Amino acid sequence: MSCFYVNGNLVRCENDMPLLRFLRDELRLTSVKDGCSEGACGTCTVIIDGRAMKACVQKTSRLEGKHVTTTEGLSRFEKEAYVYAFGRAGAVQCGFCTPGMVMSAKALIDRDNDPDEAAIRKAIKGNICRCTGYVKIVEAIKLAAGIIRENRLPDDADKAEDWSVGSRVARLDVREKVLGYGEYTDDMYLDGMAHASALRSKYPRARILGIDTSRAKALPGVIAVLTAADIPGQNKVGHLKKDWDTMIAVGECTRYLGDAVALVVAEEPMIVEQAKALIDVEYEPLTPIKSPYEAMQPDAPLLHQDGNLLAHKHVSRGNAQEAIAKSKFVLHGRYSTPFTEHAFLEPECAVAMPYNGGVKIYSSDQSVYDTQHETAPMLGLPMEKVYVENKLVGGGFGGKEDVSVQHHAALAAYLTNRPVKVKLTRAESILIHPKRHPMDMDFTLGCDENGVIQGVKAVVIADTGAYASLGGPVLERACTHAAGPYNYQNFEIDGYAYYTNNPPAGAFRGFGVTQTCFAMESMLNRMAHKIGVSPWQIRYINAIRPGQVLPNGQIADASTGLVETLEAVKDAYEGAKYAGIACAMKNAGVGVGLPDTGRVRLRIIGGRVHIEAGASCIGQGLGTVLMQYVTDELSQSGIDRSDIVYSGSNSLSPDSGTTSGSRQTLITGEAALRACQKLKEDLKSHSLNQLEGREYYGEYLAKTDPLGSDKPNPVSHVAYGYATQVSILGDDGRVKEIVAAHDVGKAVNPLSVEGQIEGGVIMSCGFALTESYPLDNCSPTAKYGTLGLFRADDCPLVKPVIIEKAGIDKARGAIGIGEITSIPTAAAIAEAYYMKDNIERYSLPLEGTPYQKK
Repeated sequence: MSCFYVNGNLVRCENDMPLLRFLRDELRLTSVKDGCSEGACGTCTVIIDGRAMKACVQKTSRLEGKHVTTTEGLSRFEKEAYVYAFGRAGAVQCGFCTPGMVMSAKALIDRDNDPDEAAIRKAIKGNICRCTGYVKIVEAIKLAAGIIRENRLPDDADKAEDWSVGSRVARLDVREKVLGYGEYTDDMYLDGMAHASALRSKYPRARILGIDTSRAKALPGVIAVLTAADIPGQNKVGHLKKDWDTMIAVGECTRYLGDAVALVVAEEPMIVEQAKALIDVEYEPLTPIKSPYEAMQPDAPLLHQDGNLLAHKHVSRGNAQEAIAKSKFVLHGRYSTPFTEHAFLEPECAVAMPYNGGVKIYSSDQSVYDTQHETAPMLGLPMEKVYVENKLVGGGFGGKEDVSVQHHAALAAYLTNRPVKVKLTRAESILIHPKRHPMDMDFTLGCDENGVIQGVKAVVIADTGAYASLGGPVLERACTHAAGPYNYQNFEIDGYAYYTNNPPAGAFRGFGVTQTCFAMESMLNRMAHKIGVSPWQIRYINAIRPGQVLPNGQIADASTGLVETLEAVKDAYEGAKYAGIACAMKNAGVGVGLPDTGRVRLRIIGGRVHIEAGASCIGQGLGTVLMQYVTDELSQSGIDRSDIVYSGSNSLSPDSGTTSGSRQTLITGEAALRACQKLKEDLKSHSLNQLEGREYYGEYLAKTDPLGSDKPNPVSHVAYGYATQVSILGDDGRVKEIVAAHDVGKAVNPLSVEGQIEGGVIMSCGFALTESYPLDNCSPTAKYGTLGLFRADDCPLVKPVIIEKAGIDKARGAIGIGEITSIPTAAAIAEAYYMKDNIERYSLPLEGTPYQKK
């Protein structure tokens, strides 16, 4: 037994355990987050006797007489100081890292109440943030230090904020995220709740000959051990293509090490792990397919019944081959990009319980309706019997679009009639959820003597891993955007995505465009040097302008602002000794003829307007955006911000589509405005109280033309965002600064837009320079701490430049920005290194830089 103090209160811990588990499981201090339990991420940071320390690696037996402080133990004034500072600076996105950041900040400020930026970055270097790029967190800590030093809140702390569109308003959820009382799924502790976890495959490819669960079932505390034979509905799930086994049945083959073989449900997590070790599985090991090149061989074993080729995408306009043949200058290049791990701070977790003859699922995912649509057929239930509700989502970046634990939690709850929590360990998360596709890309580019692009031809080979996930659409987007944001008419690309026995690949911020942009923009930089013009100039010559035709045939609309982004970075680029440049375009919305609808319902309850939309907020601030739209629109009818409530996302709200494709601000935002128009009509003759119980529904279908349309100028997407980024190196060879100019149409919340730019840039600094997801015989070997994620003291200065240009007649002209912020960064950095050492680099992470591991 050990006795120590937590937030000033004496506590006793009977059994030795990690402090993290004691604080969360025994004291229910859930501000202390479990991001990795490996001492790597910092989400569990607490203060022990004045020092910031990670609770997951501190044993309670070593805390005798010590004082532990969590955010719950901050003074009232400190709480208000940090809430104000983090909100005003825009330092909160998904929020999962935030309480840990606050504790590291407090430990610093307690010993130095006027820290400089270097001291702040050093103090939080043990705290990973995957969303913000740290810029605004540093600003928030500096602001908090000033407040605490002066012992008073700023005069505007109690002033009502301006919630109109275009205002730099603090996010809705700042307080609950800063203070740690906002509820993520793992923060749920329910009476009678059991725990479940899947036994994963021993081999990346093997036939299962038998599963003996008898010893596991006999273990005291085990409630059930389930296999594929126990699934009441369809075993196959999948985001689009139903090819992913809930569990591998006897007689079937595993396809990667993350495949579930059995599901153990028990009273305690420790018993679950003990029972998993008692399950006897008889395997027939088979030779795994480790690469697309093995998968495409004529004699390769088939990983799925319909073959190893998941998708082939062909995009063509004009005659690229002929145009290249007639070009004065022709370049050819082969580029490759690796698997990348999302590394969101919150590991996947779901809680499910019996509900109304079906199940209720609490989840942290990117669409409650996608979870419903995948889970209900597996349970053999109609959709309405599977209710799904988002808790706070601790980051996604595309990695939480597929079900990972939701269906397992639902199955366990449905069959045992108990509430059940299923949570992945960090090691499981790194193995199981789909990653960014590794791609090999072969590009040929032809230009005339002035640098005008004549034609581009390319081939892309992608490793989509064990299951489809979103591999088909990712490949398609990689191909359609590979032409770049330029005005030429001869383009042809073939893309191929092959199944392997590696971890699956799917959606990741940029959705395939990040990879092909690296290749195309690198080619354009090489071409500029070959011709003898500057990389800035060659882009300015070819940049798409309003009224011109993109290589996909779409006519660029009036909001097209690529030229403006180039002009915004010109001085920074030309004034630097070693600078690289790259441009990008990225669709907002699903596009290419697929149904893409935003839906919002406004309900009048208790004299207030409730915003209901089945759309997940994964850190991008959707709730705040919808609140700004609705507040701004209804202010014309005398409705104040205090009269409006954002209700979150659940499957009783209208289906607003997946949080993917940078679509929610534009598409669901437009739906919200349309619902407001209907409400405004009634407000002309009624008060809110008189409208009690009424509902106002808004819907917007973002109609587009399918890929391969025979229209001369098809509309592939309802909107595109454009960007130019410049990377500047210091004399020491490290990236000193990145200037990122982004055309966003209309910035609904400039503070949030800046945060998206800063976070996306730093994420792709890792993609370009340090991040690694190595595989050994199809098995990932990295831990969270060795993925190569950028930390606060690694980061260059990021200067976001927001370009606003009217032209989109929906959602007040706003264009989503979540993905494009990460797309051009790698190519810009690669070019900066070329300017320093004259070495071309064709693969990521870049070699020959100071960032390489020794």
